[in-house]
Amino acid sequence: MGKLNIEILGKGCKKCQQLEVNTQKALAALGLEGDFSHVTDTMEIINHGVMQTPALVVDGNVLSQGKVIEPDKIQSLLQTA
Repeated sequence: MGKLNIEILGKGCKKCQQLEVNTQKALAALGLEGDFSHVTDTMEIINHGVMQTPALVVDGNVLSQGKVIEPDKIQSLLQTA
């Protein structure tokens, strides 16, 4: 598997930053790599179908929204995605 396209949706708050850190930890634990980007534009966030931030989008799929999830939960979501 190549690098995953990972988007953190939100206004760049501390919760968004923590979600990125947790996602990086999850990727490292699984031996995966990701290209990270931050989406702060409200319309682009809404176009993803997201109504609450922070949100985690991997390869176009919304894996979580409205909360900071822990690395072990992210690992589980990545393995089933």
